[in-house]
Amino acid sequence: MIRTVVFDVGECLVDETREYGTWADWLGVPRHTFHAMFGAVVAQGRDYRETFQEFQPGFDLYAEREKRAAAGQPESFSEADLYPDVRPTLQQLRVSGLTLGIAGNQTVRAGRILRELFSEDVDLIGTSDDWGASKPDPEFFKRVAEAVPFAADEVLYVGDRCDNDIRPAREAGMHTALVRRGPWAVIQWESAEARELPTFRIESLVELSDAIDRFNDSVR
Repeated sequence: MIRTVVFDVGECLVDETREYGTWADWLGVPRHTFHAMFGAVVAQGRDYRETFQEFQPGFDLYAEREKRAAAGQPESFSEADLYPDVRPTLQQLRVSGLTLGIAGNQTVRAGRILRELFSEDVDLIGTSDDWGASKPDPEFFKRVAEAVPFAADEVLYVGDRCDNDIRPAREAGMHTALVRRGPWAVIQWESAEARELPTFRIESLVELSDAIDRFNDSVR
């Protein structure tokens, strides 16, 4: 049975449109151009960080994050950037008695923001910077499994990417849900992996509660 639901962050809980727009501004690139290149890089199966290299060869994302922070323009997100189905879904799953968590490739700074936004709504929050392991590294999902009070096969990991979320979580023995939003999910949605790997394919997080109930009823 599924007893724990753990959510990815970017394009699962947080709409990153505004944040990537600020990166375009930082690079001095029109936002439309930046977003178009971002989509092209993702569609080619390349690492999204190569987008920055297209505009500024040698770009160091970590160093630039620190420069932005020093300039008073740190990467940030807020309640306004959450997808509208996030709060209702967390409330619904909590009523169902499920353990809830958030775990994604995020900086220490982003981890602080997540704790400000969600500390009363979920049971655990972990980031790649906290754990010293980033998706899709199996170590990341080992840390997720260690952080929850149930076995890996009782965990549902929810994400928007087959490569970073669904495949490695499944290889770690977890159930998975692919949510169709953000550039990765839209581009990957009709791929064989997207059709075959996830336990659930959903258009909105609000579909999770019923999907989990049906799944748990089927294995009781």
